[in-house]
Amino acid sequence: MRLDGKTAIVTGAASGFGREIARRFAREGAKVAIVDLNGAGAAAVADELGEAGLALTCDVSSAGDVAAAVARTIDAFGSIGIVVNNAGWSHRNQPALDVDYDTFRKVYAVNVDSIFHMTKAVVPHWRETGGGVMINVGSTAGIRPRPGLSWYNSSKGAVNIMTKTLAVELAPDRIRVCGLAPVMGATALLETFMGMPDTPENRARFLSTIPLGRLCEPEDMANAALYLASDEAEFITGVILEVDGGRTI
Repeated sequence: MRLDGKTAIVTGAASGFGREIARRFAREGAKVAIVDLNGAGAAAVADELGEAGLALTCDVSSAGDVAAAVARTIDAFGSIGIVVNNAGWSHRNQPALDVDYDTFRKVYAVNVDSIFHMTKAVVPHWRETGGGVMINVGSTAGIRPRPGLSWYNSSKGAVNIMTKTLAVELAPDRIRVCGLAPVMGATALLETFMGMPDTPENRARFLSTIPLGRLCEPEDMANAALYLASDEAEFITGVILEVDGGRTI
């Protein structure tokens, strides 16, 4: 098993990409803290994983919540080796000037502030234990943006740059920091990203922009996250791995 004996925190793990990443990590031998604002959903995933799962209700935009989640995971599992900052949120696909400031701030609080809080909470632990792996979920939106998601796009661009600069700064501490950049996925945010109902016609319009002809599935993200978290990637840091079927080419 590729993560045997390792421990991980996965945020936004009650559903979608995060849930499948948590499941895959557990199947590969890791103990996993399921961190999500949806406490009931987190508990359901943790129950599915049995002794390998720990459910933690957490608002990732809150420094106190994130610090508490890190502390509780260390108490339960003894240490943390892997963090996947997966939790994310978006405004609806619409003109930039139609998005109000409170919505803009929420996008940044969930997508960007959360990584700041997690870094502050977990890096001191990793410096004590000799290293760790952080995987930040960005987006192709931060590489090849579409109209209608301007503020979301910019938040994911920030995630991508945070990932690269943290990778350089933390490398002397044997801390690897990598990113995943999925294309639009088959998750609960799909209609938000499209800005229209998920009809066969509307979905076909978006699929036509992806060379491999389909959306990103949770299993695609879980496979990519597993590689970056594993010892097979021990010389990989600062990379933004595009899980996009060729969308950003």
